[in-house]
Amino acid sequence: MEKKRVLFVVNPASGPKSDSVEEFAALVFKYLDTDLFDYQITVTECEQHASNLSRKAVEENTDIVVAVGGDGTVNEVARELIGSHTALGIIPAGSGNGLAHHLNIPFNPADAILLINKGRILLMDTVSVNDVPYLSIAGIGFDALVADKFAGNLTRGLMTYLNIVSTEYFAYQPLEYKLTIDGNKNTYKALFISFANSDQFGYNTTIAPAARVDDGLMDVCIVKKVPLFTIPFVAPLLFVRQVHRTPFVDIIQAKEVVVHTKKELMVNIDGEPVPMKGPLKFSLIPHSLKVVIP
Repeated sequence: MEKKRVLFVVNPASGPKSDSVEEFAALVFKYLDTDLFDYQITVTECEQHASNLSRKAVEENTDIVVAVGGDGTVNEVARELIGSHTALGIIPAGSGNGLAHHLNIPFNPADAILLINKGRILLMDTVSVNDVPYLSIAGIGFDALVADKFAGNLTRGLMTYLNIVSTEYFAYQPLEYKLTIDGNKNTYKALFISFANSDQFGYNTTIAPAARVDDGLMDVCIVKKVPLFTIPFVAPLLFVRQVHRTPFVDIIQAKEVVVHTKKELMVNIDGEPVPMKGPLKFSLIPHSLKVVIP
């Protein structure tokens, strides 16, 4: 039987550092079934290198490209795989790791490598905003502001994220957004709006508990500003999958959403802040990406 080919794309900025890539390579050698797979490990050297490697892998009919890093690395790799026969593998090594949490990918690298041997593949949905694809969640409003501040911070992690939220929250004023959701027009005043394919932002903070990456729908989460005195009660609900039960969150499932604006808005795309000129069109692309799952 012909062996399948696997490419590991390692981002040393979020995954194994340069002095531990050899240790990661040793794990691959130990745990990947080399009777089934031939493999190659490549370390990214600059921005968009992961995309270039992934695109070339598709052209060469590589069976699986494994993103070793955080959400940004996963997205950069996956964008080139959408609509192809090449599957995405994930070894989570970043800070938020939203999609890995949602798919129950093990955070132990050895266990994540062992998943590849099992060969279980899910055909998942993706979403695009103005033709820029993403895997988990995009957001506008306060969510995007925080992502922008977080991206410019020298330190990562949940505490940095929470510090930015607490610093910016009180002065931020909710905005009005005109949306057409599957043909239905309405205006919403919101702190932020998330367009969710998976259930969470990362760090196991769940905004859309019913979201599934293979159900053919995105969950549009319209979040109102929570009054100061209720924050200690509402915020923890993000970690126990219950925030949608409060009066501050409305969720509408949809296949297509248009945000009507002529302004340039910052859009949080899987944790990466991206400025985009409106209107913004969010479109779900059903069953468009193969991904290795437990």
